[in-house]
Amino acid sequence: MILFPAIDLKDGACVRLVRGDMTSATVFSEDPAAQARRFAKAGFAWLHVVDLNGAFAGHSVNGAAVKAIRAAVDLRIQLGGGIRDRDAIDVWFALGIDRIVLGTAAVRDPDLVRSASKDYPQRIAVAIDARNGRVAVEGWAVTSEVGVIALARRFADSGVAAIIYTDISRDGALTGVDPFKIRDLAQAIDIPIIASGGVASLADIAALKAHEAAGVTGVICGRALYDGRIDPEAALRLVAEQPPC
Repeated sequence: MILFPAIDLKDGACVRLVRGDMTSATVFSEDPAAQARRFAKAGFAWLHVVDLNGAFAGHSVNGAAVKAIRAAVDLRIQLGGGIRDRDAIDVWFALGIDRIVLGTAAVRDPDLVRSASKDYPQRIAVAIDARNGRVAVEGWAVTSEVGVIALARRFADSGVAAIIYTDISRDGALTGVDPFKIRDLAQAIDIPIIASGGVASLADIAALKAHEAAGVTGVICGRALYDGRIDPEAALRLVAEQPPC
């Protein structure tokens, strides 16, 4: 299992939101590149970076911060937020981003996801952000009529690397995870699941790790890393453990 520390960008700073509310932003660092270096020093292999302003605007807003992060560390980076056309995908890959995350585009333009996944195999992830079982788009400002499993199944055999599933009601709220709901999603599709939202303790990570064999292959952690609730060394040791024979 891979543990992804989250760097969410708002107005050039590294922040955490509560349930996607932009007015609830807590600034944890004014220097996202320095934060990336701290995560690298802690031993992480990946970063999960989101351009929050871009998610609302529909195009890159915090591009300078993303480029600074890319220049600062050798970690692999998956990037989402406002990436909704092929030109943007191509530009970010050319700039050294390792994986692109498509959310709104997955609902509004599924052919873009399929064509990009064909040309960049295992380098496109689909973000499914759920509110009451329905998929939210445009920075979570709009709830669609599309169901979570229905959307995930659209991309079966497309070459998508992963589904990043976020329970909006839990995101940033430190309320814990629902590992069984995430397990059920993983069992319903043939695409690896990266869980996001609500991770507040090592116990939450362990609960998700227990379903690794079902296809839960990653977990994104934000606020609990920033405020010290989760020790990076202990968390990385936990996700690296081999399952019992």
